[in-house]
Amino acid sequence: MNLTDKNVIYFGGFGGIGQKCISELLEKQLKSLAIFDLAENDEILAEWQKSFPSTEIFHQKVNIIEKSDIEAAYKMASQRLEYFDLIINGSGCLNDQLINPTIEINLLGVIHSTLIALDYMSISKGGRGGMIVNISSVVGLQPEPLYPICAASKAAVTCFTRSLAAPFYLEHFGVSFVTICPGLTETSLLDDMTSKTIFDFETPIHFIVSKIRRQTAEDCARNLVKAIENSKNGDVFMLDLGEISEVKIPDHWAKQLAD
Repeated sequence: MNLTDKNVIYFGGFGGIGQKCISELLEKQLKSLAIFDLAENDEILAEWQKSFPSTEIFHQKVNIIEKSDIEAAYKMASQRLEYFDLIINGSGCLNDQLINPTIEINLLGVIHSTLIALDYMSISKGGRGGMIVNISSVVGLQPEPLYPICAASKAAVTCFTRSLAAPFYLEHFGVSFVTICPGLTETSLLDDMTSKTIFDFETPIHFIVSKIRRQTAEDCARNLVKAIENSKNGDVFMLDLGEISEVKIPDHWAKQLAD
C-alpha cells in the first residue's frame, strides 16, 4: 500500500512499538491519522501535530476491552475522516497472571475492531476498501512455555487474520488482511518478564529468556511500515532483529479442498 495521502487508524499508538510506528507512518505524508488509545500523551501528540502540519492527527480515548468504546471511536472517526484506508490493531498485553485482560486486549479487542472497521470499509456497503493489519507476535507462530495465555491469544490473532484473508472475503469486502509478528522488542512490555508468568516455579527457560537478543522498537517500527507498503492480502511477516521475513504457513487442507 502506498501510504501517501491515506487515512489511518492506529490502536495503541502512545506506547512501545506503536509510538515508534506512528512516527514512521507520519513520514509517509498521510492525509489523516487517528490514534485510538486508552492512554493519553498530549505532549507527543502536540509534537506530531507541529512537525506534520499537513496531516490531520488526533487522539480518541478508547478502552479496547469495551466494544461500545470501539464502536463510538469508529463512529466519531468516520464523521471526521469520511473513510478509512488502513487500520492497524496494535494494542497488546503480556502478563499471563492477568488471564482475562490478556484475552480481552490481545484477541477480543482485535476481533471487535476488525469487524467494526469492516462495516465502514467494505465495498459491499459503499466503502472504499483498504487494508487491516493485525499485530500478532512471534509467540503467535510457535509455542511459548512461559506465557501460554499470551501465546494462545496471539496465535488466535494470527489465525483470525489469515482466515479473513480468504480470496472470497477480499472480493466481497475489498479489504486485504496482513498479520505482523514482531520478535522480542525492547519495550516496557518486557520489563520484569519472569514476574508475569502463570506458574510460580522456575524453569530452564527463565534463565534463557533474559539472554535472548531483542530488537529496538525503532527497528521494528521501520520494518512494520515497510511490510505494510510491500504486503499483499494474506501475508504474514516476522519482524525480528532488524529483518523482515515472510512466514509461509502450510495449508493442511489444500489437497482435500482440491479433490
